[in-house]
Amino acid sequence: MELGAALVAELLALGLVAGFLAGLLGIGGGMLMVPVLTLLLSQRGVEPGLAVKMAIATSMATILFTSLSSVRAHHRLGTVRWALVRSLAPGILLGGLASGAGAFAVLKGRALALFFALFIGWMALQMLRGRQPKPGRKLPGRAGQTGAGAAIGFVSGLLGAGGAFLSVPFMIWCNVPPRQAVGTSAALGFPIAAAATVGYVISGWSLPAPIPGAFGYLFLPALAIIAAASVSMAPLGARAAQRIDVAWLRRLFALLLLGLAATMLSRAWSG
Repeated sequence: MELGAALVAELLALGLVAGFLAGLLGIGGGMLMVPVLTLLLSQRGVEPGLAVKMAIATSMATILFTSLSSVRAHHRLGTVRWALVRSLAPGILLGGLASGAGAFAVLKGRALALFFALFIGWMALQMLRGRQPKPGRKLPGRAGQTGAGAAIGFVSGLLGAGGAFLSVPFMIWCNVPPRQAVGTSAALGFPIAAAATVGYVISGWSLPAPIPGAFGYLFLPALAIIAAASVSMAPLGARAAQRIDVAWLRRLFALLLLGLAATMLSRAWSG
């Protein structure tokens, strides 16, 4: 597969949109990038099962770059609870590495596509309903936080997402103030992405016929283009969020996710 001008333009557009939405709505780009990347790779002759895995791995790897700018901003605002980051990070590293190097390699691309489609469909429905978790208890002890971190890292590695969809509700449920939950989740994005990305490279190291530009399951040209575009657009989205009511945009995005989930589910179900 050659990296033609059309693919470069599509990847650039994807990165710009994902970055802007991440800044505007406070959501990770994985929910958008994975189905779109899967479609782009499949259209260019990549076997569908491999396309799903490459899309998930490449999406997660972009978080290595986007999380750095995000956590810097949250740190300046004083919303990162670094003690909590240190408590959750060991489990996150173990879970992310186990997911990327173990379960990711064992599961078939079709199974991952079905899991991803069902999950983002569920997330979209939660966004449409505007549901927020109710505070329920205090944070667990060190062992409990390690276990929670491992679960967050493992599921995030399978989905190619930064983990905020799990870590923020978990922290709010444990009575962490919402702004601190979001800021702390931003700081957790880097270890989640780092561990899972290393796992993807390990599990894809011996691919019999790697795609040109691929390293393990990572598609490096797409990673470079999307990361550069999304990092540049995220601050613009964040500034726009201060000027407009994003509630209706969030609902519109949820409808888009439902459409992407239905398309991915249909493709995966039909094989």
